[in-house]
Amino acid sequence: MRSHGHQALTIPTDVRDPKQVETLVQKALEHFGTIDVLINNAGLYISGPVEEFSLDDWHQAIDLNLWGYIHTIHALLPHFLERKRGTIVNVSSIGGQVPIAYLVPYSTSKFAVTGLTRSLHGELAPKGIHVGGIYPNIIKSDFMERAIFRGKNADDFQARRDQVDQVLKVPVVEKPEDVADAIWDAVKHQHSEVLVGSANLSKASYNMFPGFMQWVFRKTFQLKDKQA
Repeated sequence: MRSHGHQALTIPTDVRDPKQVETLVQKALEHFGTIDVLINNAGLYISGPVEEFSLDDWHQAIDLNLWGYIHTIHALLPHFLERKRGTIVNVSSIGGQVPIAYLVPYSTSKFAVTGLTRSLHGELAPKGIHVGGIYPNIIKSDFMERAIFRGKNADDFQARRDQVDQVLKVPVVEKPEDVADAIWDAVKHQHSEVLVGSANLSKASYNMFPGFMQWVFRKTFQLKDKQA
C-alpha cells in the first residue's frame, strides 16, 4: 500500500475479543480521522463428523466466524451512523447459502453471517450505510494453517486434511484476488451480494436439485464415516 503512495496502519487484533476490537477502531480513527469501509474477513474452516466436534470446537468456529464480525460492526457502527455514511462488507462463504454436510459448525457460522448481513442491509440502507456479503467457494489461501479437522480415527482425520490439500492444488480453484475483486465490486457498485466464481454454480445447482446436491456433499465429505 505504501509503495503505491497510500497510508497503511497495521494493528494486530484478535477479533474474538471486543476490547481489542475497540482498541483497533480507536487507533484507526485517531490515525485516519474517519473510516469509510469495514471489511470483515477473519475466519476459521472446520471439517468432520458433527458428533466428533467438542463444544470448544463449536466456540472456536462461531466466536471467530460470527462474533468477530459482530464485534467490529458494533464498535464501528456509531461512527457510520454519526456520519450517515459507510460501507460494511462481510466475507461469508457459499457454505452460508448452501448447507454442507460434515462442515456443520462452519456452515452454521456462515449461515449466521448471511442472516446478519441481509438483516443489516435492510435496516441500515435508509440510514446511508451499505451492507454487502461476499460468497466464495474454497479459496487458494493459507487457511489450512488454522483449520480444524476431526475424524472417526487418525486415518479419517488425515484423509480430511489430504482431501482439502488436493482441492487447493486444482488450477481452477479461485484465488484471493478473485475475492478482492468481488469485495471491490460490492463497495463500488453497492451490491448486497456477490457470489465468487464457482460459487455461482454451487448455488444454482442447489436451488435446482437440493436433494441431489445434499447427497453429493454427503458422499464427498463422509470419507471414513461408515455409518453414513
